[in-house]
Amino acid sequence: MKDLPRLTSLAHGGGCGCKLAPSVLRELLANQPVAQAFPQLLVGTETSDDAAVWQVDDNTCVIATTDFFMPMVDDPRAFGRIAATNAISDIYAMGGRPIMALAILGMPIDKLAPAQIRDILEGGREICLQAGIPVAGGHSIDSPEPIYGLAVIGICHPSELRRNADARAGDTLILTKGLGVGIYSAAIKKGVLDAAGVAEMIASATTLNQVGADLAKREDVHAITDVTGFGILGHGLEIARGAGLRLRLKLAELPLLSRAAELAEAGFVTGASNRNWAAYGAEVTLPEGLTPWQQALLTDPQTSGGLLVACAPGSADEVLAMVRTAGFPLAAIIGQTEEGPAGIVVE
Repeated sequence: MKDLPRLTSLAHGGGCGCKLAPSVLRELLANQPVAQAFPQLLVGTETSDDAAVWQVDDNTCVIATTDFFMPMVDDPRAFGRIAATNAISDIYAMGGRPIMALAILGMPIDKLAPAQIRDILEGGREICLQAGIPVAGGHSIDSPEPIYGLAVIGICHPSELRRNADARAGDTLILTKGLGVGIYSAAIKKGVLDAAGVAEMIASATTLNQVGADLAKREDVHAITDVTGFGILGHGLEIARGAGLRLRLKLAELPLLSRAAELAEAGFVTGASNRNWAAYGAEVTLPEGLTPWQQALLTDPQTSGGLLVACAPGSADEVLAMVRTAGFPLAAIIGQTEEGPAGIVVE
């Protein structure tokens, strides 16, 4: 085992930093048919929501998602746990509860030992057990780079479905996890992040966003999305575009992993961060004098990041307390929505 390559050395990118740039994805989906031909399809690709939703009857919606990527850490079990947590998050971000998963596995079998691949699968299974669901099957291929993830099925009551387009003007915005996962991954890939930093990142990225299903039971919570590969700005823009609102974010209030600012200032930034800004920077107004490393924090791709929640302003403190009690100590109020052209203003 000691002569086997590091997982991260086998991948050109890692985690949600592997996602296609937002502009590329929008171009690829531009001519896809809309959901109007299928009235039971409540959520398709139109509003860049986290999962597809099909209404079965008056009491049940089925939520379906898939998510997979290449390793951002070298420990196989940790890779599996992070990838599974990230995939399941899409269900929670729609207000649902997962019921089962299928594994997606692509591995360079000539480079990795069977024990390493088993550990990846075991890590994913552990997280699924935490979420109370089975890994009921899946598909595998021989791949030049290691790939792992899940297709996840969930359910919710139609009244608990939470879409990007349902945010309202005047809503308070809450972010449940600290930013900086992509910055940490860049430091890991270059071999400079210490064990404590790796442990901090893994702890954040393997915390299930189960609180999303509980938040969706509240009528004062209007919209939820998870912050992943497009960064806080990219996923904030998905809410802004879907709801036709402007988001105003407070830079000083954004929660960060403990070394995120230090590492960003030292230049540990992913290529995805720059691609993200190139894709949507025209829709964002930044404060005068913002440094490049501060901008990198705003576009940093999060793998298994937190939930971005839009709730009624009068309930914000109660919702924030609920999230923190659920195991998200870094959760913070980061801004609000307002009338105006879709976009983001950072101040």
